Amino acid sequence: MQRRRFLQTTAATALLTATSAPTAAATRKKKTQNVLGNNIAYIDEGEGRPVVFLHGNPTSSYLWRNVIPYVTDNHRAMAPDLLGMGDSDKPVLKETYKEVSESLFAFLDGLDLQDAVLVIHDWGSCLGWHYARTRPEKVSAICFMEAMTPPFMPIASYESLGPFEDFLCTINTPGAGEKLIMEDNYFLDQFLGHGSPNGPLPADVMAEYNRYYPTVESRQILLDWPREIPVAGSPADMTEIVQANGDWLLTTEFPKLMFHVDPGAVIPVQQAKWLKQNLMNIEAVFLGQGGHFLQEDFPDEIGRGLADWLTRV
Repeated sequence: MQRRRFLQTTAATALLTATSAPTAAATRKKKTQNVLGNNIAYIDEGEGRPVVFLHGNPTSSYLWRNVIPYVTDNHRAMAPDLLGMGDSDKPVLKETYKEVSESLFAFLDGLDLQDAVLVIHDWGSCLGWHYARTRPEKVSAICFMEAMTPPFMPIASYESLGPFEDFLCTINTPGAGEKLIMEDNYFLDQFLGHGSPNGPLPADVMAEYNRYYPTVESRQILLDWPREIPVAGSPADMTEIVQANGDWLLTTEFPKLMFHVDPGAVIPVQQAKWLKQNLMNIEAVFLGQGGHFLQEDFPDEIGRGLADWLTRV
C-alpha cells in the first residue's frame, strides 16, 4: 500500500510538461552469436566507431529502437539482449550477475572493440561500468541515464530507501517477491508500462516487451535482478562490485554524458546535481518530466543529444 501511494503521489505532483509517448517502431533485425554455449541476440547496424547500448531489467535491446537511428550514419551501433532476456537464450541462472556479466563481457571481447562508446541504463549501467573499469583500453566514453552511481549505490540500508523500503523488502521476501514480479508481472505491466508521469506506454509497445516473458516461470530473471541490488552489504559480491564501480567512476577523466529527468527513479534531481559536481569531464542534459525508462519518454531528444556529443568526444 505504501508503494502504491508513493507512485500515485509522484504522478499527481509531477510537472505537467507535454511530452507524448513515441509510437512503437518496428523491431530491429537482430543477429545471433554463440557465446559460452548460449546464443546472444543483438542489433548491429551502421559502420564506424562502435557505440554499444546496454539495457537493464525488465527490458531488452528494444528499449533503444528509437535512439539507435540517430547514430548509425557515422557509427556502428550494437545493442545485445542480455543473457536470459529479450531474444537471447534463457538458461536457468544460479548467479544472475556473474553469469550475465561473463556472457556479456565475452560477447563484447569477441567484437574486438576499439575506442568504443557505451550507452548504459539500469543494470546495463552496472555491467557497463564494470566492463569499462576492467578493460579501459577498449572504452573511451560513456553515456548514462538512470544508472547505478555513487553515493546512492551500494545502498546503505533499507531505511535509507524511504518510500521504496517496503517495495524492496517485498521483493526480497520469499513468496511475496514471486507473487509480485512473476505472477502479477509488476515490473513489466506497472513499473515499465505505467511508471512514467507522462502516461502509459502504448499497447503495441507493451506487447513487444511482454513477448519475451509469456509465462510466470519465464519471469524468474525479472525477480532475480532486483534481488541482486546491494543493500546493507548484501549480497556481498554485488556490494563489492558496485562499490568498486563507484570508486573508479569518481577518478576517471574520460568523457561522460548524463541524461536525467524528474522525478526519475535512481537519478532524481538531487542525485544528478551531486554527479555533476563530483564527476570529471561530464556533460548533463535535463530532459524534463520523466520516469525510469526515459528512452520511452524522450527518444528523439536522447538521440539528437547523443549524436551531437559523439561529434565532440
